[in-house]
Amino acid sequence: MAEASYAKRCFGEAIGTALLLATVVGSGIMGERLAAGNAAIALLANSIATGAGLVALILAFAPISGAHFNPLVTLASAALGERRWRSVPGYLLAQFAGAIAGVVAAHLMFGLPALALSRHARPGSPQVFGEAVATFGLLGIILGSARQGTRSVALAVGAYIAAAYWFTSSTSFANPAVTFARALTDTFTGIRPADVPGFLAGQVAGAAAAFFVFRWLTGPRESGS
Repeated sequence: MAEASYAKRCFGEAIGTALLLATVVGSGIMGERLAAGNAAIALLANSIATGAGLVALILAFAPISGAHFNPLVTLASAALGERRWRSVPGYLLAQFAGAIAGVVAAHLMFGLPALALSRHARPGSPQVFGEAVATFGLLGIILGSARQGTRSVALAVGAYIAAAYWFTSSTSFANPAVTFARALTDTFTGIRPADVPGFLAGQVAGAAAAFFVFRWLTGPRESGS
């Protein structure tokens, strides 16, 4: 398959990120409505849907845009020389715009206002540390499995995120675009805007640590355009 144009790659990132957020938020709404107050069942539904959705989205969009759906993955890719730095701003804009569009789509599907600031409190250093661990693991999984091909990355990322919903205190946002967009949904998967900066700090710290650790562990990778 010939490489897609820059415009198509950015549009692919926007659509893929929108579908990811629609999956995260929509499955959270559906899970909470059907769980009759059982938060564990709602989280189980949310984690299974998100993990499965990620596998499908990565397989579908990797040939188009690389299926980053995450500003930290895009920045790591540029730092590794796999894409030009000048392509980064368009990717980041597409990811954030797509994430917001995905929240809007989920809300409209379930008869909710298009956007609503979240009141779901996620405060404190344990959750910030949870985000650092979650993001370290996600970037490590991507960097560690990349040489085995897109299918391996898709399966590894989907499985890891489904697991990280349960083993991290933060339920593993691990993505600045996702975090920002989830502040705009007052539903099961939301995060209070006041708690967003701490989550972002944890994500950046975890991603930076993973970049250096896994670059050392896996050695240099082939550069791309």
